[in-house]
Amino acid sequence: MEPKLQGKKVAILVADGFEQEELAGPQEALENAGAETEIVSPVEKKVRAWDGDDMDWGSKFKVDVPLSEARAGNYDALVLPGGVMNPDKLRIEPQALQFIRSFFNAGKPVAAICHGPWTLIDAGVAKGRRMTSYPSIKTDLINAGAQWVDEEVVVDNGLVTSRRPSDIPAFNRKMIEEFSEGIHEGQRRREYVRAE
Repeated sequence: MEPKLQGKKVAILVADGFEQEELAGPQEALENAGAETEIVSPVEKKVRAWDGDDMDWGSKFKVDVPLSEARAGNYDALVLPGGVMNPDKLRIEPQALQFIRSFFNAGKPVAAICHGPWTLIDAGVAKGRRMTSYPSIKTDLINAGAQWVDEEVVVDNGLVTSRRPSDIPAFNRKMIEEFSEGIHEGQRRREYVRAE
């Protein structure tokens, strides 16, 4: 049987301080399912993880494509790992927000875990979506117009969200399922469709 994601290319968008297991776990699952993954970052060459288990800096990961050169049109889907520092840096990076928005505008599936959904607020794509996240950003998502629920994994028209590292197995299953389905028209919403 052909892997579910054979021929699919997935971007993983991170800045320094992403939660290591929230990149490594989904990346491994995607590649095992046949997808090609690329780490995209505003940081050039190597981006540094945060290891929540050790509460210290973790490994460095090679940046495959600098954010300045990345185009959503080159990918089938997007993964947004969490960690507190990572999305906090990405949400003030105009190129990162435009990159994220482009996936939604094209109806492409997106998976965000832990603090990763924080960037969806600043990209203007959280309003009207049913989603979850790490509990500390629950109020931010609600204030942005999202319907927040406390579940290990939530799927809303191609948007997959989870709360924390312990949810990674469920997150990976749903992420692969949604990514294999391709374009989701429900990703495109009037509120945030903007000119490229």
